[in-house]
Amino acid sequence: MLPVDRILLYGGSFDPIHHGHLIVSRFIAERLQVPRVILIPSASPPHKQRRTLTPPADRLAMCRLAVADDPQFEVSDWELGQPGPNYTLNTVAHFRAAHGPAVELCWLVGMDSLLELESWYHATELVDACTIVTAARSGYAPPDAARLGRCFSVAQCERLLQHVIESPRIDVSGTDLRARVRAGRSIRHLVPEAVRGYIAEHGLYRSA
Repeated sequence: MLPVDRILLYGGSFDPIHHGHLIVSRFIAERLQVPRVILIPSASPPHKQRRTLTPPADRLAMCRLAVADDPQFEVSDWELGQPGPNYTLNTVAHFRAAHGPAVELCWLVGMDSLLELESWYHATELVDACTIVTAARSGYAPPDAARLGRCFSVAQCERLLQHVIESPRIDVSGTDLRARVRAGRSIRHLVPEAVRGYIAEHGLYRSA
């Protein structure tokens, strides 16, 4: 594998992973000229404690199937091995230790996450530890500097806003996909075919 100087880290529940995840992350990677995207399925996201997630092994398997033939993508199971809720700062620290100080670590979030970033665990440390990249939908304005300034320094605000990138609007969500499967409706063309086959074979999402 060729050495890289920038990696895009993309964490999420991926329940299930779908074409929206893949299209947006590839778009952002191309805009930033990032040669490597690492998908990081989470075991127990702190912000999703009220919903029972599909077992980690299934979500990990679906992520691997989704990118099996794409050399730009890989999947990390590191968070799945961590006890209890894991924080993004811990994950960034893991990849920093693995790749050293010379590699720029970019963490991909959506606009909703940027708007609530100040509530994240040790948010100011996180902004210094990696480059937060926000995939913004057309028509959704980023928070202004004054709002971000309630938690972050002027320099941190500038970095956060500098890395807000307008991305394709893909109206696919895990919530909708799970509902479609429960209702017996097709999810063909909304998820990679290998993922659709895995969901059907393992009977995922058929009950609430």
